[in-house]
Amino acid sequence: MTVRPELPAAAVAALACPVCAGTLAVGGDGALLRCPAGHSFDRARQGHVTLLPPGHRAPSGDSAEMVADRVAFLAAGSYAGISEALGDAVLDGGGAQARVLLDLGGGTGHHLAAVLDRVPGAAGVVLDSSPFAARRAARAHPRAMAVVADTWARLPVRDGAVDRVLVVFAPRNGPEIARVLHPEGRLVVVTPAADHLGELVGPLGLLRVDPDKASRLAGSLEPHLVPVGVTERRDVLGLDRSAVGTLVGMGPHARHLPAGIRAGRIDALPEPVEVTVAVQVAVYRRP
Repeated sequence: MTVRPELPAAAVAALACPVCAGTLAVGGDGALLRCPAGHSFDRARQGHVTLLPPGHRAPSGDSAEMVADRVAFLAAGSYAGISEALGDAVLDGGGAQARVLLDLGGGTGHHLAAVLDRVPGAAGVVLDSSPFAARRAARAHPRAMAVVADTWARLPVRDGAVDRVLVVFAPRNGPEIARVLHPEGRLVVVTPAADHLGELVGPLGLLRVDPDKASRLAGSLEPHLVPVGVTERRDVLGLDRSAVGTLVGMGPHARHLPAGIRAGRIDALPEPVEVTVAVQVAVYRRP
């Protein structure tokens, strides 16, 4: 018998049917979600649920290999500073009390779980296009659930239903974020600074951070949201080659650099290699 993790009631209450936008409730002894119009959505045995309109497919997300690398790298605590900065922004960014959190493009739910540990009583939803990531996110935290959906389409979330939207190294759908955000809620966005992973960019041929990323971020969100403030978090890690391999393999670099070439370049690195982790944490609100 499959035992799925129990779904947090507050998280389910924030969701909407992707067909008719009606409210969703748990049915079938926890095996599905159903709206009053009768549209139902089965939960996978791993615990996540797919909320897509009929005939709609989510964009391809992280592969199983990328997710495995992400789990390995994050489990070592190398991005703990990012989770800490994210939690600080959730707690100190003002606005409504953080009761329901939505992590857009949240992957395995690692960062959301760290934030929930600091916000007793809050519930969270990880929304990602990768079923492989959602399988992990479904069990990331007792007060979180995982949904497979298209973050570029209408989100399967009720209007004004979430108090915090988190976006960590993921795309931002400004109009939809503004729609689902509580009138006094906050959006917290984590983006890489110009020198993020700078020591690896040249030797490994990684993608460079767009120097205009901050202005592009603002342009993608305004006029739907307005800035509240921005902080920066910087850490220097000492990584062995194995950790560098999982770091590179878990992100977009994995799609642009063939595995054989990547492995050869990593083998040529000194060990340990110092790597700068530098991010900007921006907080936004509704106008």
